[in-house]
This record gives sequence, structure tokens and C-alpha cells, in this order.
Amino acid sequence: MGRERLRIPLYTLLVGIVLLGLWQGLVGGAPAGKGLPGPLAVARTASEMLSHPFYDNGPNDKGIGLQLLASLGRLLTGYLAASVVAIVMGVVLGLSPSLYRAVNPYIQVLKPISPLAWMPLFLYTIKDSSAAAMLVIFMSSLWPTLANTAFGVASIRRDYLNVAALLQLSWPRRLVRVVLPAAAPAIVAGLRISIGSAWVAIVAAEMLIGGTGIGYFVWNEWNNLALTSVIFAILAIGVIGVLLDAGLGRLSRRLAYTE
Repeated sequence: MGRERLRIPLYTLLVGIVLLGLWQGLVGGAPAGKGLPGPLAVARTASEMLSHPFYDNGPNDKGIGLQLLASLGRLLTGYLAASVVAIVMGVVLGLSPSLYRAVNPYIQVLKPISPLAWMPLFLYTIKDSSAAAMLVIFMSSLWPTLANTAFGVASIRRDYLNVAALLQLSWPRRLVRVVLPAAAPAIVAGLRISIGSAWVAIVAAEMLIGGTGIGYFVWNEWNNLALTSVIFAILAIGVIGVLLDAGLGRLSRRLAYTE
């Protein structure tokens, strides 16, 4: 078992070295200023950007640390609001099959709509680009958590609810002590899907609204033809996405249980 645990990281490192070597080999022969930059050039840019990540020289010249913090702030605001709404609605729908069947057609119509499709309406109605981006996050985070919460609550064994009723627990205590703990694995699975969708959506939304944020940073660097900065920002987006997913994945494993 110990050798297997050691072997997997070694394989991961080996694959990474091979991919970096292929990348450098494919772009190494290109003339300067033409073609994609290689990993060595990206690494030099990354070192420069990480040495001063929080500088602020005006609206269009901020460090990547400030850009990421701005994006994460919008992400958490929209995501937390959507999570609260989705969990409340999911519990209500999960406890009432008739209401769920009545509302489900509307959910199925709204769920496939791209969150970015709502952006023009949000910009027109609230006249605030940052708030509009948060609402895009809200829409992208709502449906996975809502669907998983409703499914988790509807799947609770009726024996649990019957025992709670037999003990004459009030509905708030049933919710806290029976419904939410039993549905917690499904809820967290929905939250984990939602955080990935929200992170993808905020990058795209920021490319449209401008200002501060990692999405706008990528677009601005592309306009400046600073491809090494673009590639490093893409890698940073991926790393942040992995960390967000890993945090909720850890929570999901802690809440998982077997009967």
C-alpha cells in the first residue's frame, strides 16, 4: 500500500515532465514573437508576477493577486447567496413530491440556459456590472445545488421522519437533526458541482464586464499580446478551481457514511 501511494505521485510527476518537454519541443523552433511561448518563458513571467502580486498602478494595471481576490469575492457572494436559496428550495421540494412535480417543468426549462445569457438583462435592470456578474454566479450555482438537495431530501428513509414524528420533534428540530444531516452528502455533492460552474462562469462574465478580475485580466493581456501572462493566468485559474473543488471534496468525504 505504501509503495502504491509513492508510485502514483511519481507517475504524476513523470507525466508532467513529459508534457512540459513536449510543449517546449513543439514551440522551441518558432521564431521569436511568433507562435505560442514555451514553459520556460511562462515560468519567467510567472516569477515576475508572483514577486509582486498585489501592486496597484491604476484600473488596467493591477497584480494578479488583486485580480484573483476580486474574482473570488464576486464568486463567494453569488455562490453563498445561491446556495442558501437552493438549499431552502430543495428542502421544500424534496419534502413535497406534489410541489416538486408542479415546479419541475420550470426548473427543466431554466436549468439549461447559459448563465451568461442572463447578463444583458442584469446589466439593463440593475445598471451595475459587478452586481450583474454576481447574479451570473448566482444563476450558475443555483441549479446543481437545488437538484441535489431536492433529491437528497426526497431519498431520506421515511423511518427517520416517522421516528422524529413519534418523538414529537418540532419541524425546525426535525430539519436540523434529521433532514439536513441525512441529506448532507447529496447537498455537498451539489455544492461541489456548483462551485466549479460558478468559477467557470465568473471568468467568462468578467471578460464581458471589464474592470478588476482574473477574467478581465486574461482578456486585457490578450489585447496586449502578452501571451505568457495569458497562459500563466489560465494555469492560475485551473489551480484555484482545483483548490475550491478539493475543499468541498474533503467536506464531502467527511460527511459520507455507509449503512
